[in-house]
Amino acid sequence: MMKMERKSSCNANLQDNNGRWFPYLDKFKVNDIYLSSAEVLEAIDPLILEVRKERFRNVVKNRSFSVCLVVEGLSDFGNVSAACRSADALGFQSVHVVSCDSSKRFRDNRHVSMGSEKWLDLEVWNSTRDCFNVLKSRGYRIATTHLGKDTVSIYDMDWSCPTAIVVGNENRGISEEALEFSDLHCSIPMNGMVDSFNVSVAAGILMHHAVFDRTSRMGSHGDLTSDESQILLAEFFLRHSKSAISMAHEYAKRKSSNALSKL
Repeated sequence: MMKMERKSSCNANLQDNNGRWFPYLDKFKVNDIYLSSAEVLEAIDPLILEVRKERFRNVVKNRSFSVCLVVEGLSDFGNVSAACRSADALGFQSVHVVSCDSSKRFRDNRHVSMGSEKWLDLEVWNSTRDCFNVLKSRGYRIATTHLGKDTVSIYDMDWSCPTAIVVGNENRGISEEALEFSDLHCSIPMNGMVDSFNVSVAAGILMHHAVFDRTSRMGSHGDLTSDESQILLAEFFLRHSKSAISMAHEYAKRKSSNALSKL
């Protein structure tokens, strides 16, 4: 799904100078040619209606990688799709899915997700430990949702810190492995007879509060720099359609021909 080149997870230091994770490099590979985000935007611009471009710009302005969602071991793909839809609507760009059948993905639940996964960065993992290790290398603290004595209310957390929030299986909840390797346990205060939410509802509440807290502390949830915003906008242009990819390829051919003609 992702088009622009990405940083390698093998790098020793995966955070930028601001201590935040941003996954993309400013280049799109076409065979042996690389296009910058500015060139991608120039190449595809004639294809996309102005109203659509304005929608892309507004979405990118409110996007962030600083808080991401992790769904662990969900058996109902409808819940995964519903969580993705909420993530997209609230401005979260990054969603991680642990221990799900990656071959099935979300194709049977597009009516639930409304196609939101097309615009998200979805990463699928075979194990919780692998997922958490990479997230920690990217500078995230891991916060698992759990009811217990050592839990912190989500209303007492500082969501301006890079955070990966983890929700668990519909029946079993968060795994023991996830609880062990997380940095903190948090909970949504409840006052009813039932002490749990549907997992997709819980994910929505968590993300909504994170946006509210970040906005009150920082002025906005979206926190991409101008360079990062341009790269993500180019990524959205490329995801627009197959025709967008074709136009980028044609642009790269012209770029290559022009370079050869100058030799």
